Amino acid sequence: MKPIVRLLLAAVAWFTPLLGHAQREKLPPADLAIVEKKWPEAKKTPTGMRYVILKEGTGNPPKVGDSVRVLYKGMLIDGTVFDEEANAKAGMSFRLGRGLVIEGWDQGLKLVKPGGRILLIIPPSLAYGTRGDPPNIPGNATLLFEVELLDVNRPEAPPPPPKSLMKK
Repeated sequence: MKPIVRLLLAAVAWFTPLLGHAQREKLPPADLAIVEKKWPEAKKTPTGMRYVILKEGTGNPPKVGDSVRVLYKGMLIDGTVFDEEANAKAGMSFRLGRGLVIEGWDQGLKLVKPGGRILLIIPPSLAYGTRGDPPNIPGNATLLFEVELLDVNRPEAPPPPPKSLMKK
């Protein structure tokens, strides 16, 4: 075996435990115990968020750049409600993947189809982190969101350039 190949294999072997470390559990231990007891069926994403599809929707889930309209209830792990949008006529609208909401929402809403409902169990690193969002959300808080995806609007494709500018 060539020395460079041996060196690469040694580097991979050395870094593998570190990569495993990066994939460690993102939920605080006490919160993890609650989640595993209350939602044992929750699926885990590579980023450490968990989710449960509460109601299957239809069609295609939203993608980055799509405008979505949702109803939601935000809770702390103990069930305390800190925010809610329940007016089905209005809902809350935003463009997905633009950093307009916490990262857990940008990731989690891509997992539900229009008309569906999802429970997002978001670790602090994908929510408000160590600082929290005083006074209602303490630092290092695991957040629960029940979200109903009312509708998805895909951005319109830009019109083609005028024929005079197109290659022949």
